[in-house]
Amino acid sequence: MKILLTGGAGYIGSHVLNLLGMAGHDIVVVDNLSTGRKESILYGKHIEEDLKNINAMEEIFKAENFEACFHFAGSIVVPESVEKPIDYYANNTKNTLDLIHLCVKYGVRNFIFSSTAAVYGDIEGGECTEESPVHPINPYGRSKLMTEWMLEDTAHATALNYVALRYFNVAGANVDLKVGQCTPNATHLIKIASECASGKRSEMNLYGEDYNTPDGSCIRDYIHVDDLAQAHLDALSYLEKEKKSIVVNCGYGHGYSVKEVIAAVKKVTGVDFKVNLSGRRDGDAAKLISRADKIKEKLGWTPKYDNLEKIIETAYLWEKKLN
Repeated sequence: MKILLTGGAGYIGSHVLNLLGMAGHDIVVVDNLSTGRKESILYGKHIEEDLKNINAMEEIFKAENFEACFHFAGSIVVPESVEKPIDYYANNTKNTLDLIHLCVKYGVRNFIFSSTAAVYGDIEGGECTEESPVHPINPYGRSKLMTEWMLEDTAHATALNYVALRYFNVAGANVDLKVGQCTPNATHLIKIASECASGKRSEMNLYGEDYNTPDGSCIRDYIHVDDLAQAHLDALSYLEKEKKSIVVNCGYGHGYSVKEVIAAVKKVTGVDFKVNLSGRRDGDAAKLISRADKIKEKLGWTPKYDNLEKIIETAYLWEKKLN
């Protein structure tokens, strides 16, 4: 299949690209390399372009006969979205609207969207099904929810079908260490803790221990990036077969607190490192856990790496490889 993949040099995009390439698809990667790394583009043709350059993007659509679009290009840092909301609505919402428009104009019928559990906000009980109320508490989550709405409305009015994958906390690296997280100044917990364990950081912060959780720190559902990447290929197969749109959670259905994750990193790596207690960050929910029955039932997704220590091991080995 001829596929457009935006953000393919980034963390999750590069892992999906790896699987698509191994499956033999013909891929065009559009990535401006603002946060991604060219070395992570293992397959396909790379075009260094920004989605906001509408005319350039249209020329790409004219030149290629895309059958599917995987959309990863976007801004993802919650505290930054609180500080710079306009940037997030411009990059995550407006640029995606233009991309959807081009897909409709040039007959691309399959759209797979990188959404987020942040659309749920600080939900009561902290466990989310796809039918749970959506009430994002930061501009990042709102910008992604707006895109889901745009896709829903567009699918009703056109031949475009989509799968919106609501990611929970993605972590780890490819089990073969072909790709991993290379984002400078990363904000992901397991990435930061792995940098501490590998000597790249001398210390890290724990943001808040007064949440309404058993140990006072935030609880999240951590999913291995290779399992998440496979969910995207399963989403493409679903669209080819069913030709109808769907929204699904991507997680394992259970969670760990920040303190538990830090302790696990120290155990797996055998390295102790300094952890400073800091205040809460704006926009953080106390607990976010997926109910992920729907993705297994509808997409046939079968996770392989539902193991916190395995996730940490791959993240740590990747950091050592980057060294």
